[in-house]
Amino acid sequence: MRIGIVCYPTFGGSGGVATELGLELSKRGHDIHFITYNQPVRLDLLSNNVHYHEVNVPEYPLFHYQPYELALSSKLVDMVKLHNIEILHVHYAIPHAYAAYMAKKMLQEAGINMPIVTTLHGTDITLVGSHPFYKPAVTFSINKSDAVTAVSQSLKDDTLRLFDVKNDIHVVPNFIDLEKYKVHGMPDCQRGMMAKADEKIITHISNLRPVKRVQDVISVFYNIQKEMPARLMFIGEGPEKESIEQQCRDLGISDKVVFFGKSNEIDKILCYSDLFLLPSQTESFGLAALEAMASGVPVISSNSGGIPEVNIHGKSGLLSDVGDVADMTKNAIYILKDEKRLKTFKENARKESLKFDLHTIVPKYEAIYQDTLANFLVL
Repeated sequence: MRIGIVCYPTFGGSGGVATELGLELSKRGHDIHFITYNQPVRLDLLSNNVHYHEVNVPEYPLFHYQPYELALSSKLVDMVKLHNIEILHVHYAIPHAYAAYMAKKMLQEAGINMPIVTTLHGTDITLVGSHPFYKPAVTFSINKSDAVTAVSQSLKDDTLRLFDVKNDIHVVPNFIDLEKYKVHGMPDCQRGMMAKADEKIITHISNLRPVKRVQDVISVFYNIQKEMPARLMFIGEGPEKESIEQQCRDLGISDKVVFFGKSNEIDKILCYSDLFLLPSQTESFGLAALEAMASGVPVISSNSGGIPEVNIHGKSGLLSDVGDVADMTKNAIYILKDEKRLKTFKENARKESLKFDLHTIVPKYEAIYQDTLANFLVL
C-alpha cells in the first residue's frame, strides 16, 4: 500500500508512535509518505519507500495566526496526486483529520477518492477537543473519518462520553520495538556510570507539563532517598522544569537529581534504572511507562486514564490515586527494599510489555487499512 502519514514531528507520544509505525510499515513492504512541517525527530532513515514531504506555511501580514490547516490540506492534495497515495493515516483529530477531510473533498473534485484513518491520542480529545470552541470541529472530524482508532479503551470511553460520535472506534494500543530495549543487568548496561553500587536509580520521562505532576515525582523521590541511597534521573524539557529544579534546591537534594533534557538515548538510561515514576493527572495510554517496562523497570504510577491498561497493579508495578504521594512512596519503598521482590517486579514488567510489541500491534493497523480500502471501494 502507498500510505500517507500525518503527525506532529516531535520526540514523544503521538509523533514517536506515528514515526515508528511508518518505519515498520516500510519494512513490511509498504510505501510510506510522512507529511508534516518538520522531519519527524525519530525519522533518521529515508529510503526508497520512506519519504518526507515538508508542509510550508507562508507568512502573510494579513494573518495573526498562520493557517497551518490550509497549508496542510493543500500539501496533502498535491502529494496524493503526485505519489498516488492510496490512504491517509492522520494522528490527532485536530488539526490533522480536519485538514485531511478538506483535502479529501478537494481530491473528489479531481475524481480521486481518498479514505482517511484517524488515530486519537488523547490531547485532541481530553484537553483541546472538549473545549466548547473546538468541540464541533472535533466531532465533525471524527465522524467524517473512514476509520477511527484510539490508543486505549479509556480514551475510547472518554471520546464517546464527550462527543456525539457516530463512527466505530477501534482500540489499537501504542507499541514499542522491544528489540531496542536492553534489560537491566545485561553485560553492556554499565550502571556504574550513573550511580554508586548501593544507590537505587529512579527515573521519570515526560514533557514536564503540569498534567505530569512532576512535583509529585520530586516529593516521592525525596521520601525514598530518606530511606535508602538513591538517585533520580529526569528526562525531558518543559514548562515545569524551573519549578522542580527550585523544589530540589529547597529540599537539599539537587546533588541527587540529574536532568538530561531531551534525549535520544532513553533506552540506555532506562537500562540503568530500578524504578520508574509516573504520577500523571491523566494519560491516554502511558507510553513512557511501557518503555520502562520493556527495559525491565517496574512502574509506580497513578491509576488514571489508560495507565492501568499498561501498568498492571501487583505485576509490572503498583498504582495509586492521583496526588497520593504517601501511597506512591509506600509502594516504591515496598518494591525497592526487598531485592528478591524487586527482581520479580522487574521480570514481570518485561513480560507485561511483550503484549505491546510492534510486531503484534502493527498488523492491526494493516488490517484496518485493508478493511477501510475494501469498504471504500464498495462504496
